[in-house]
Amino acid sequence: MPPRLLNLIKIRASQLNSSAFCLDMHTREAAEEGQSPRRLYVLAGWREAPDLFTTPERAALSLTEAVTLISRTGVPNNVWNDAAANFDEVELVKLLMAIATINVWNRLAVATHKALPDGDTA
Repeated sequence: MPPRLLNLIKIRASQLNSSAFCLDMHTREAAEEGQSPRRLYVLAGWREAPDLFTTPERAALSLTEAVTLISRTGVPNNVWNDAAANFDEVELVKLLMAIATINVWNRLAVATHKALPDGDTA
């Protein structure tokens, strides 16, 4: 998985899980790796900005949301089929592992009240 896509996955899951520590870390990483600030700003509303995200990115973001919020509706067939149309089997496994991994880290950070590192303040 390209780092650009992995960072979008990590950030979107972290938004859904309200993990400030992970959001801080992964948005900084994404910016350092050249991710457009505009894409980071509107990531939570990515469906309303389809021109900013590629078709594979949109499929990965949709799968990220479904897996992160799996207790609500599971992973709908259309979400899975869209992901499968944009990624081969090996890439799908990597995508699912990335989504699962960030969800574990989010839960650990939120459960332990992981504080933000010292840095910029308001």
